[in-house]
Amino acid sequence: MDILKKDSAYVWHPFTQAKTATSPIPVVKAEGVWLFDETGKKYLDLNSSWWTNIHGHCHPYMVEKISEQLAKLDHVIFAGVTHPKAVEVAERIVNLLPDQFSKVFFSDNGSTSVEVAIKMVYQRWFNKGVVKKRFLAIDGAYHGDTFGAMSVGQRGYFNEPFEHLFFEVDYIPFPEASNIDEVYKRTEELFKTGEFAGFIFEPLVQGAAGMRMYRAEWLDGLLELAGKYEVISIADEVMTGFFRTGQLFAINYLTNVPDIICLSKGVSGGVLPIGLTAATSEIYEAFLSDDTRKALLHGHSFTANPISCAAVCASLDLLQKKETVDQVKMISEAHAQFVEQNKGNPLFKSVSSLGTILSMEIGEKGSYFSTSNISDDAHPFFLEHGMLIRSLGNILFVNPPYCIAKAELDSTYGTILEFLETHFSK
Repeated sequence: MDILKKDSAYVWHPFTQAKTATSPIPVVKAEGVWLFDETGKKYLDLNSSWWTNIHGHCHPYMVEKISEQLAKLDHVIFAGVTHPKAVEVAERIVNLLPDQFSKVFFSDNGSTSVEVAIKMVYQRWFNKGVVKKRFLAIDGAYHGDTFGAMSVGQRGYFNEPFEHLFFEVDYIPFPEASNIDEVYKRTEELFKTGEFAGFIFEPLVQGAAGMRMYRAEWLDGLLELAGKYEVISIADEVMTGFFRTGQLFAINYLTNVPDIICLSKGVSGGVLPIGLTAATSEIYEAFLSDDTRKALLHGHSFTANPISCAAVCASLDLLQKKETVDQVKMISEAHAQFVEQNKGNPLFKSVSSLGTILSMEIGEKGSYFSTSNISDDAHPFFLEHGMLIRSLGNILFVNPPYCIAKAELDSTYGTILEFLETHFSK
């Protein structure tokens, strides 16, 4: 079968301008950190297949547990019905989160987990008879591609055609050492109006904005203001959850606790789609009433799909193993060492890491849409060297599956430096 010919004839790819894009890689097999194309060439999956695959591809334990579930129960409606794996997922997630969290709502992916969180916030105030219609987000935010998630994301670029349909959102500058006092001041000015229903944020790392990192104490300050003015806070941990930042959750670096947390991507080991929105008891209780209209009337056809839930349980099993924790530590330390070694390297505008995420800014900052970004040069270079790395504008980043070997990481670092020396040292 000519995969590429048929792909060109029938497939519409995401985040791709089909008129100018090069042909996709025809991946036919995956194992561990490796992807294999139809010719047998292999590529290191250095971005974990869109930041999802944390244990490596086709992990035998994941395959075993998913297969077991498929043979027992494939799918069932989740309104008026429950099943063991959904209950297990909810119980385990609640027990991993701070004590305030008590309930888990199931959806399909990261965008829908955020959509559910936004609806929880607005309906919580509606159920209490309080009018609050404004939301606060951080400049550069990306929270997904459904309409609610787009509304609280960065305006322009991806979302410009749809902005006339978005609800009202205010933005504070991305927190930095040079502006944090002004960020606090502006946030308090907004919250003092009493008009804000919620505040949503990517804790410690903004992914799509270029793996921009900020300090836990700054976020703690913003959460303190949200608590002071009764603004419901949402932690979008879709990308940062499950050891990406070195801790099980990025909120574990914080003193203050958000009201709602959104989870997806690595929650299933990156194998099957599922979204989870965890809420505190206070949020859940606002929906309890004799009036059915005060329930959270939201759902998806594949809500709490048993096979996806089995993948979550298997992934959580693997996350509890010492080998996984040791691998996370190894990757985090290797990234940190690379950062330290290259702090003064003129080939980097900046280089930073947090846990298993390594971010490198090259030359002048370029957006996802910039004609001067490095993607056109970087992508084919790394593919030629057997590495799949997607850049974000002029940001190169590496967030590999946790099963990657130290030698493979060292090879990655060397190839990145080779690329920079080849293309930017003139």
